[in-house]
Amino acid sequence: MRHTIKVAAVMSAAALALAACGDSGGTSSGGGSTSSAGAKKTIKVGMAYDVGGRGDQSFNDSAAAGLDKAKSELGVEVKEAAAVNGENEAAREERLQQLVDAGYTHIVAVGFAYAKSVGKAAKDNPDAHFAIVDDASADSKGPNVDQITFAENEGSFIVGAAAALKSKAGNIGFVGGVNTPLIKKFEAGYVAGAKAVNKDIKIQIKYLTQPPDFSGFADPAKGKTAAEGMYQSGADVVYHAAGGSGGGVFTAAKAANAMAIGVDSDQALTAPADVKDVIITSMIKKVDVGVFDFIKSATEGKELSGNKVYDLKSGGVDYSTTGGKIDDIKAKLDDYKKQIIDGKITVPTTP
Repeated sequence: MRHTIKVAAVMSAAALALAACGDSGGTSSGGGSTSSAGAKKTIKVGMAYDVGGRGDQSFNDSAAAGLDKAKSELGVEVKEAAAVNGENEAAREERLQQLVDAGYTHIVAVGFAYAKSVGKAAKDNPDAHFAIVDDASADSKGPNVDQITFAENEGSFIVGAAAALKSKAGNIGFVGGVNTPLIKKFEAGYVAGAKAVNKDIKIQIKYLTQPPDFSGFADPAKGKTAAEGMYQSGADVVYHAAGGSGGGVFTAAKAANAMAIGVDSDQALTAPADVKDVIITSMIKKVDVGVFDFIKSATEGKELSGNKVYDLKSGGVDYSTTGGKIDDIKAKLDDYKKQIIDGKITVPTTP
């Protein structure tokens, strides 16, 4: 995501990527105003997606669901923009600043790659309010920044247990989009959950790209190739934490007559019809809840800041049961879930 490219060209592309997505019908100013009823504060919300943008059927779409809910239920005016694969830091900074300059009072940055950009934009625009998904670092920290993070390791533990319980081969796989500490959390939880069921299980692990190349989150062909190799090497279940690249994992699972596990959204609902049946469960990461909380609180006059972690106990992460493919093991998965919530199981955050 941060390849070196000509800044002017990227900034121009970023400008073109800004797209208005409808009005609430209310009147608002750059600093926000109070509604005529006096009960709600009228705000304008800008959302800057990660690579893949709305339509990735995963991480970005989960954030979009929170924005859509806020638009529908709270009547906020919104504008959306998406990152371009290979762009540099200047392009991200420009995208956030454009939203502020356009009068958007509350900006949501989707993905840890926006950390430095959010930190800079928040300092440059102290009257604006920012939220960043998946980052709690000093880079983005500020009095006007809400850091929305999740216990991905806990949710991944549950689907790791599911993979081990459903695997007949004793051989499963994990495809990570980009080798970063965040995606390592998914891997750590998945491995721990699988080994809690079967300490001798074989787990194949593959990352699609290494930073600063973030295309691993938006390259279905790479996801397909990685999963094909795992299925050919004996795996019968593969879990992906690879954003838009996960579509390729599902395609490979279908061809291999094998199983796959989705991520972020309930992908048995969002994936194309021809591959839905291979998805036995998904690790649900409720980005939509974090986004909606940020916006709803702002409309109520309460600006969120600091880091909030959405975990299993708070319902911030979970697993899906769509399709009934894990109904036979649900009781066991719920027992693991309870043990984590009760503190009887501590899930690692690093492999």
